Parts: sequence; structure tokens; C-alpha cells
Amino acid sequence: MDLAFLFVLWLGKPLWMWLAFVAIVLGLLVLDLGVLHRTTREIGVRESLGMSGVYIALGLAFGGWVWWYLGQEAGMAYLTGFAVEKALAMDNVFVIAMIFAFFSVPRLYQHRVLFWGILGVIVLRAVMIGLGAAIVAQASWVLYLFAVFLIATGVKMIVFADRHYDVGSNPVLAFMRRRFNVTETLHGERFFVRQPSPQTGKPVWFMTPLFLALVMIEIADVIFAVDSVPAIFAITKDPFVVYTSNIFAILGLRALYFALAAMVDRFHYLKYALAGVLLFIGSKIFLADLLGLEKFPPVLSLGITFGLLAAGVLWSLYKTRGQPASTAMQSR
Repeated sequence: MDLAFLFVLWLGKPLWMWLAFVAIVLGLLVLDLGVLHRTTREIGVRESLGMSGVYIALGLAFGGWVWWYLGQEAGMAYLTGFAVEKALAMDNVFVIAMIFAFFSVPRLYQHRVLFWGILGVIVLRAVMIGLGAAIVAQASWVLYLFAVFLIATGVKMIVFADRHYDVGSNPVLAFMRRRFNVTETLHGERFFVRQPSPQTGKPVWFMTPLFLALVMIEIADVIFAVDSVPAIFAITKDPFVVYTSNIFAILGLRALYFALAAMVDRFHYLKYALAGVLLFIGSKIFLADLLGLEKFPPVLSLGITFGLLAAGVLWSLYKTRGQPASTAMQSR
């Protein structure tokens, strides 16, 4: 059998590298849904922390392989992108918690929604990163637009740090409720149910609030991807490093959610740290030009990114020490 096709370059890397990564991701998803969570059950904080630790370890191990196989620069770019995406995913947890609270989704069914949400994210990020790579390859000056956008986003995050995500005012949610049949209450873990039509009395398909929650989570990820994809391309233009660091950071989002949702209020200052990271990533492109550098030193970039995020987490935990978790999150 001729295996030469495995060494054909696709987006700058041999096809076998992409296939191996896809196989790893699919294996983790099958293990998660088909073995560890084959039956619907509530996930506790201890299990959530353990699962999150495993996913972080796997992501870092893959980063170690990238460092060894593709070189130090690619390895540092992967770790920087992984840290930035993981931090943005933590911020996304807060929005997901609001969505679940809005639709009164119990913890028992949240894992199912998050699992299918992650599948959608994997496909969506592949499309967005593929388009981003194509655009950057044809017009490198787009990176400067990304930089300006990141700086503007960082400033916006600081100005509106205390503003909460309003699920009920989302126009997509209003459109779906207006144009489709939607049940008033949950129907277990089902996304769709057949019920008599209010007009004709004949059985028709209805969406459940659980499906609406899934749609809102996907929309929230689109919003976050608009920040994270330009951020990672400002770190590296290698599509393989961009996509793998993104996906490995996102894969552990479900596990991380159940631990962080119970203490969401304790990470208030993380938003300011994220804003600082976006401001730094955006400005370092212009700073490198001012200093006459081909690119900002990767070691320094990695150190500053980790330093800002660590400071945001530690300062949040310090400022909120002794405060109980929010009642709303405890009830979930």
C-alpha cells in the first residue's frame, strides 16, 4: 500500500500530522462520551478538577511534542496560544453559567449540552482558522488589522468588565422563539420532542430549552472566537500550531466548567488580566517593528502572557478570599 499521500503537505504540515491530531481528539471524545459518561449523571467538583487536570496535562504533553518535533519557537508559540485560549475559555465559562441559569438547566443535563457544543466548536474553529491562515498567507498586512482589533478589544474589556452577558436580549433567541415551536419546559436531556400543535392538534416537532441553550453556547463561542483566533495568529502564523493549541485548550472546557461554575464570582479580576494579554499581544507586533525586530522574542512573549494570567488569577483569589460562592451557582 502506497503511504506517500501521508507526507503530502496540507497547510504547511504533512497530512499524517493532521490525521494523528484528529485521531487523538476523536479518541478523547469517544472515551469521554462512550466510556466515562455513557449514562447521564451529575458531575461533581472533584471529578471536574480531576478531568480538567488530565486535559491540561494532555495539552501540555502535546505541546512538549510540538517543541521536540517542530522546534523551540513552535513549542513556545503553542504554549502561549494554549495559555491564552485556556484563559479565554475560562472567561467563556462565566457566560455558559449565565446561559444555563437563564434556561434553568440542571447540572444533570449540562454535560450533554457542553459535549455537543464542543463538537460544534471544533468544526467552527477549523473553518475560522483555515480562513484566517489563507488570508494571512495572501496578505500579511492583515496581522496589523488583527493587532488593532486586539488592542481595541482589550480596551473594551477593561471599560465593560462589570457588564454581564444578557442572554434574554439575544436577537437569535428572540427569532427562534418567534419562528419555531419551542416548549416552555425541559424534557429531560432531549433537544427535540413531538407534541400536539396548538393550532392543528397534530403532532409536530418542538425545540426544547436545552436545544436553545446549546445554540446560545455556540453563539457565545463565535463571539469568543472573534477574539481568540486573531490573538493566536498574532502569536504565530503556523496553522497547525494555531489549531492544535486552540482545540486542546477547548477540549477541557467541559471538565473545567463544572469546577469553575461553582466559584465563578471568585475570578472577577481575570477579565482585566485577559484584557492586558490582548493589549500586549496586539501591541507587540507594532513594538517589534519599532525596535527593528523580525518578531517579538517568543520567550519574552510566553513569560509576559503567563505572568499576566497568573497575576489575574492570584489577585482574584486574594481579593475574594472568604467570600461564599454565588447562591445561583450553588443551586446549579
